[in-house]
Amino acid sequence: MTNDHRLRTGGRTRGGVGESAPRPDGTLKVTGEFAYASDLWHEDMLWGHTLRSPHAHARIRALDTTEALATPGVHAVMTYADLPAATHYGLEIEDTPVLADGVVRCHGEPVALVAADHPETARRAAARIRVAYEELPLVTDEATATAPGAPVLHPGRTDAHAAHVPHPNVVHRQPVVRGDVTAARARADVVVTGDYEVGMQDQAFLGPESGLAVPAADGGVDLYVATQWLHADLRQIAPVLGLPEDKIRMTLSGVGGAFGGREDLSMQAHACLLALRTGRPVKMVYNRFESFFGHVHRHPARLHYEHGATRDGDLLFVTARIVLDGGAYASSSPAVVGNAASLAVGPYEVDNVDVEALALYTNNPPCGAMRGFGAVQACFAYEAQMDKLADALGTDPVELRRRNAMSQGSVMPTGQVVDAPAPVAELLRRVKALPMPPERQWETAGGACDLRALPGGLSNTTHGEDVVRGVGYAVGIKNVGFSEGFDDYSTARVRLTAAGGEPVVTVHTAMAEVGQGGITVHTQIARTELGVERVVLHPADTRVGSAGSTSASRQTYVTGGAVKAACEAVREKALARGRARFGAAHPAWATAGLRLEDGKVVTDGGEVLALLADLLEDDEPVEAEVEWRHRPTEPFDLRTGQGFGHVQYSFAAHRAVVEVDTALGLVKVVELACAQDVGKALNPLAVTGQIQGGTAQGLGLAVMEEIVVDPATARVRNPSFTDYLIPTVLDTPAIPVDVLELADEHAPYGLRGAGEAPTLSSTPAIVAAIRRASGLALHRVPVRPEHLTGT
Repeated sequence: MTNDHRLRTGGRTRGGVGESAPRPDGTLKVTGEFAYASDLWHEDMLWGHTLRSPHAHARIRALDTTEALATPGVHAVMTYADLPAATHYGLEIEDTPVLADGVVRCHGEPVALVAADHPETARRAAARIRVAYEELPLVTDEATATAPGAPVLHPGRTDAHAAHVPHPNVVHRQPVVRGDVTAARARADVVVTGDYEVGMQDQAFLGPESGLAVPAADGGVDLYVATQWLHADLRQIAPVLGLPEDKIRMTLSGVGGAFGGREDLSMQAHACLLALRTGRPVKMVYNRFESFFGHVHRHPARLHYEHGATRDGDLLFVTARIVLDGGAYASSSPAVVGNAASLAVGPYEVDNVDVEALALYTNNPPCGAMRGFGAVQACFAYEAQMDKLADALGTDPVELRRRNAMSQGSVMPTGQVVDAPAPVAELLRRVKALPMPPERQWETAGGACDLRALPGGLSNTTHGEDVVRGVGYAVGIKNVGFSEGFDDYSTARVRLTAAGGEPVVTVHTAMAEVGQGGITVHTQIARTELGVERVVLHPADTRVGSAGSTSASRQTYVTGGAVKAACEAVREKALARGRARFGAAHPAWATAGLRLEDGKVVTDGGEVLALLADLLEDDEPVEAEVEWRHRPTEPFDLRTGQGFGHVQYSFAAHRAVVEVDTALGLVKVVELACAQDVGKALNPLAVTGQIQGGTAQGLGLAVMEEIVVDPATARVRNPSFTDYLIPTVLDTPAIPVDVLELADEHAPYGLRGAGEAPTLSSTPAIVAAIRRASGLALHRVPVRPEHLTGT
């Protein structure tokens, strides 16, 4: 055997780690041929539909399904009374009813399910369900949630956080206390305070919630679904269906974006319930209106900060109080609180800290995971404070940040030592040094005006008369991976076999590919570790161990680490088989640059080959399944917030250049330059795409994206892309990216999770630039025209 089975580039397998390998699903997606979950079809399937509450807080006095059941084409109607087993579920706290349990606690809560032979029939039948509601007093903010006599939304709580909160309408509270703030305040030459507000942002993924449940002959069910975490879904669904987990087989379907909005259940349990009730496959697809009620959103927040410094600009203390609105159900609010508290100070060295973060139960829409996960809200506030402090000191805001920037060896407010590169000052230097976009870029060479480059765009509101440019900077810190002692692991199964004399590697994980490019990275890792170019990816399902959630910037680290470890195990097994069969004298060893030392196979130049294609033709494939964990973390102390709570930290810095029409309050973001350390860019093109995507979501939060909830009724007022605005290609500026690669010795290949950090700093950088252009002390996002004009 020779190494002709390998395609080589500079001594490496082509398409390995460090190259911009193409996405396996890329061509299908850009040509429109990719099959998303909403494209699923079964020959005899029914359609499911959900009846939702029009009220945010009400008691169900009566519920009559007679007319709905009598509708021709309807096969089943289900309410809370029809549930076969567990009636509640939840990611961390099982407080979410599968169907309303006699009380609805938010606008859009599921009340009943219908299965019919056509989606319009199901919708019409649902409209015929008669529900009598008695509206109840609303809890909408901290004042109404914790006031004496406030309605308790979840009485009789027994979850792990219940004994540690000041009121039952507080989901979780986490302080972080370090040093002596009182003494530091007495020494401060300058103190600045600020109150800030972050609106409720939606993940706004383009593929709505969808899936297909197929009843099986063994009494179980097969579910094909768009999700972020197959095994967490399985853990929650099984008790609801009253089935053992091995009777529920879940397969990932095409996912059209996620960003945290698919971590919680949406239609999964509902479709399975209807399928088992009717004995027929049931498909559920939310329309855009329903999608706004079918998933959690980013927590809106109110934040109060105080920063104290010497006249030279050294930070002495930071205090913060962060109140997150968790909405009607807990979702992942406790973990979001932990992130917000532990990252509340930002990437700065501060010896004296007093932080309190908490999340509330209210009758507003439920909130949970969204890209940035609690760190976004904190970053907006602490970066506004750094600008305010720089103004008070009369110093450059970038230099103030660099003066106080943490570095490797710095101690977090939680007491955790940052034991990997933390190039905060260098990122700020790099992003500031990038070339600036030209002034008055709307003026064309021929003297005409390019309206697309002006605030207001093609609406032709200005030709530049009242347009003022502003430049702003921000930097953020984000944790990577699940934190606070969570058993964060991933499983990978790798098989090496031969087809037609050519080695082939099959990689099987339960990782949810939601657009982040994880499937590309897995092929790259397998090529690098096994030297085989042909890599096949098994569909993600629950027939292999959990890969955890595609969130927390963790998949490349954790599931990538599992794939790497499984490949290493396969390699050792294959080479051991080769030694046993051929002995060390076989010519393949020399051809491959391999040799035996102390009975172990070692390589020259870090190169590894799959040597045994001819052997594998006759023998069983070589296979290994590995459950891989990163180093352990620990819970934060509930009194002090101290603890080794995070696996890894990532950092990004932005410079925003904006132009503001000061007369009309319109904003044009001209450029959003970013510098970010990614440890190791396993796929440089994909990394750049992740940074640019996260930057664009931060842009949306800065100037346009917000779910508007009526304060009088707690009803969502804008559940559509007509009224909930997201950036289009015309809104998205140039996003130059400077990628730094400083390896983290604790991580596979030295990589650092990259997807979330740019979402943090892009928002405050834009608002800082708008402040510079307008001269206004803006304290809330998104910034709207009326905030700039006073109308």
